[in-house]
Amino acid sequence: MGVTEASAVRLTASNIHLDFTVYSLRAQSIRTAVVNAAVGGRLLKDRSDQVTVRALKDVSFELREGDRLGIMGHNGSGKTTLLKVLAGIYEPTHGRVQAHGTVSSLIDIGHGLDTESNAIDNIRVLGAMRLIPIRRMNSLIPEILDFADLGPYAYLPLKTYSAGMQLRLLFAVATSFYPDILILDEWLGAGDAGFVAKASMRMRQVVDAAKIIVLASHSTDLIRNNCNKLLVLDHGSVSYLGEVEPWFAAPAPAPQTAEPQAAAVA
Repeated sequence: MGVTEASAVRLTASNIHLDFTVYSLRAQSIRTAVVNAAVGGRLLKDRSDQVTVRALKDVSFELREGDRLGIMGHNGSGKTTLLKVLAGIYEPTHGRVQAHGTVSSLIDIGHGLDTESNAIDNIRVLGAMRLIPIRRMNSLIPEILDFADLGPYAYLPLKTYSAGMQLRLLFAVATSFYPDILILDEWLGAGDAGFVAKASMRMRQVVDAAKIIVLASHSTDLIRNNCNKLLVLDHGSVSYLGEVEPWFAAPAPAPQTAEPQAAAVA
């Protein structure tokens, strides 16, 4: 039986806006150009003179099975912010994200780590944060510990681990799932030289198994080698959405000389 349109894996972003209110600042106390340069988004001012940063503005796209979307842009352009919206970490101020299929993100993989607990307890917690059923997580523990190569340290608190050991554990947990939709902030690597080859192979397996990939990166080689679609952000807005190669083949745009202007929130 073929895959129906209703059951096919898809990821759709519809008119995504995201605003952050900066409660510690008032608009008259700061210069618009300084804040725009610092945060990368658009500075807004409402009628109460409250400062709001528009991190994303009217971002829309649709991905289907087989799509690998690369996201590029300058520092502060909104790449990681958009990934967090797609992963459900941030709720958009306006618009919505629809995901048909299981979603997993390799963003801030150390969030939720408890250095007072041992590796096994941390694996269960990290799995719960990713909504993995406890029975499934328990079945993965032996393979995760073996891949992380922690030895007897698996039963000791993480505060006794070296930074490399913690990184190996986090990598092993983060790549132990094979979701339909995988969201990546740069290419995840981990550990010392002896671990890199094993980690690279594991990472490639997870990426190849995913039906849809969203990858934010500064690396043109990484985007060109792994993606068939490209979204370029500029101050939270889409400046390009299409196939990868036409963007790199086009002449570079002329540098902007004017400072971005503040807008008022009605």
